[in-house]
Amino acid sequence: MQARYSYLPGDKSIRSEYDNTIRDNTGFAFRRARLIFSGDITDWLSFYIQPEFAGTVPGTTGDQSNHFVQLRDAYADVFLPVPFLFFGEKELRLRVGQSKVPFGWETLQSSQQRLAFDRSDGINSAVNGERDLGLFLYYTPAETRKLFRKLVDSGLKGSGDYGVLGIGVYNGQTINVNDRNDNKHVVVHATYPMELPYGQIIQFGVDAYRGVFNVGATAPLVTGGPNIGRENNGNILDERVGVHFVLYPQPIGIQAEWNWGNGPQLNASRTAVEEGNIQGGYVQGMYKWDVNNWTTLIPYVRYQEYSGGKKHRTNSPVNVVREWEVGMEWQVTKSLEFTIAYARSRRTDTQTAPYAIREGDIVRTQLQYNF
Repeated sequence: MQARYSYLPGDKSIRSEYDNTIRDNTGFAFRRARLIFSGDITDWLSFYIQPEFAGTVPGTTGDQSNHFVQLRDAYADVFLPVPFLFFGEKELRLRVGQSKVPFGWETLQSSQQRLAFDRSDGINSAVNGERDLGLFLYYTPAETRKLFRKLVDSGLKGSGDYGVLGIGVYNGQTINVNDRNDNKHVVVHATYPMELPYGQIIQFGVDAYRGVFNVGATAPLVTGGPNIGRENNGNILDERVGVHFVLYPQPIGIQAEWNWGNGPQLNASRTAVEEGNIQGGYVQGMYKWDVNNWTTLIPYVRYQEYSGGKKHRTNSPVNVVREWEVGMEWQVTKSLEFTIAYARSRRTDTQTAPYAIREGDIVRTQLQYNF
């Protein structure tokens, strides 16, 4: 459960699609309210279901209605016994259903583990909501699976076990959206965590995906204006390649990701949605201070930028982001965390035409409790 309060000391027109508390006349709000149902059906079959109780839908007066239930995850893991290929027990598994698409590192990291308030625009714009319906095959050696678990359980902000190698086929229209063409996206994820002789742990990897995304219906930029056209009836090439590196905080840590590619975006003349270039990512530094056996302070500083279309938004507007964030997480206990952060942000309002670029300051607080 994550409860937030935000304050905009300057320009109150600044907006972020990842946090609805960033707006004028804001108040206390739930950012996430989730329960997990999971278990083992047999020794080779398990299930995982996660609903979101803090969902929002647009209201009729311009406001939004809150606390609607939405599906986040619903999948089964089928562990494949293939001794003739020399795989060990539960090293190879097939994930079927709606789950996270293995592109990038922070995409796979749980929001419960993340330091910064939101995922970066540059990485998260690849898969809005991080999830889609599909089939994913993961391979994780037994020893590496233990290390993935250690990185989460020890408070080092790990991403969890999504394999040292993962491949998948998925719809490509992002979370809770019907597929709109017969083309499927294909993704490849490769990452490797390594524990050095003196105990420090690093992780590095590369990811890539390719498919055809359908941008759906477009809308005039102004009332009564001309309709926005769509290249190839809205079916536009969507492809990216990304790299990531993590030096886990023991006590100093560094986390960085960047990706490049092509995807749908509103053209410069704002007459049609076409294929355009994409690039963006982030760099983050942090320091983990274990005050005692149950209390930890983790200050951090983060820079992110992005330039490219937001394919899941109406008209796929070009999004320009330049943002610095400085904050600190206070882990009171393993079940209770408090985070405060200040951000200087320059970003496009991709929610409302004519998609103006806003610049201002954002102060946010969050109380998170785990149960």
